[in-house]
Amino acid sequence: MMATLPATTPRHLWIVGVISLLWNAFGAFDYTMTKFRDPGYLAQFPQEMMGILDAFPVWVNAAWAIGVWGAVAGSILLLLRSRHAVHAFFISIVGLAGSTFYQSTIDMPASMETPGMKAMQIAIWAAALAFLWYAVRQYKAGLLR
Repeated sequence: MMATLPATTPRHLWIVGVISLLWNAFGAFDYTMTKFRDPGYLAQFPQEMMGILDAFPVWVNAAWAIGVWGAVAGSILLLLRSRHAVHAFFISIVGLAGSTFYQSTIDMPASMETPGMKAMQIAIWAAALAFLWYAVRQYKAGLLR
């Protein structure tokens, strides 16, 4: 016998879903502006960054795209109360792991090894894991179909 979903979406799901969508939309914006080489957006980053991005192998670019767009999909699926949000958030972490692994194996210029850059990387990982954890909890609680 199938369990029925609650008729109304709990407020916490809306709150977390909107926060995750806003957070992950920033990642999508960053990815898009970087790939389109928007000069105004890229002006805020060290010049060495474009050289590193240009040197990314295809698999790293793919991992970055999977990480970003998987997270956006997970956020949308969470708001739609779809159990596939769990899969999308997991896939986004796989992409994040690939790009993080690559970045840890190359020599980064000192301008890109700042405490702020490291803190941002930690925040990205913390958010990705938190959104996956939340989606899994909501799935187990029967709130996602």
